[in-house]
Amino acid sequence: MKQLLILVWSWAVDLFDDIFSESTILSLVGTSTLETLLMVFFSTLFAILIGFPLGVLLNVTNKYGISPKPAMNLVLSRIIDVLRSFPFVILMIVLLPLTRLILGTAIGTAATIIPLSIAAAPFVARITETALNEVDAGVVQAARAMGSTNWQIIVKVLIPESLPSVVSGITLTVINLVSYSAMAGTLGGGGLGDLAIRYGYQRFRTDVMVASVIVIIIMVALIQFVGTKLTNHILSKR
Repeated sequence: MKQLLILVWSWAVDLFDDIFSESTILSLVGTSTLETLLMVFFSTLFAILIGFPLGVLLNVTNKYGISPKPAMNLVLSRIIDVLRSFPFVILMIVLLPLTRLILGTAIGTAATIIPLSIAAAPFVARITETALNEVDAGVVQAARAMGSTNWQIIVKVLIPESLPSVVSGITLTVINLVSYSAMAGTLGGGGLGDLAIRYGYQRFRTDVMVASVIVIIIMVALIQFVGTKLTNHILSKR
């Protein structure tokens, strides 16, 4: 009995070592998935912090906004359009000096967050602007008639009314960031894209390539599911 237990234990230890060794698909895909999640999470956070206020500013300063400033609106709009027009791979190359200046390196998971954030921020800005534009003008006029300030209208009327559309748009942005993070792998950005290129393509590991694609598909499906649920929850509370 003792020998059997020792045999079983030895087999279990060998199996554990095989499964979690650095050369196995599970370890490779697991590490790369974590890197992709970190890239997407932090780039989404920074993109919202940059893009959401810009979107609010675009809405407020347009000719139908609560504080029209055509010149400012035109400048902001053009800057956002220019940033949106850059293909991500080219934008990543253009931002290499900035990334190296900030982090001391231009490759790796952390370095990829900077171009991802800058690429996504204009989309968040336009999504926010569009969502705010859809708010009924009568609601804004009613808030103005009750003596609300511009800040109160933004915080208590525009943002709450547009929140479902904003959340839905940010969900699409996150999905785009997953795709961008995969493209970043071509320039040593880490994550599932880097894994698919270095192991799947360059080392002719079809199994690694397929596993990476499957994980990305599952990730996108989960993000869409969570985003839809959150949007519906906000709508049900209105």
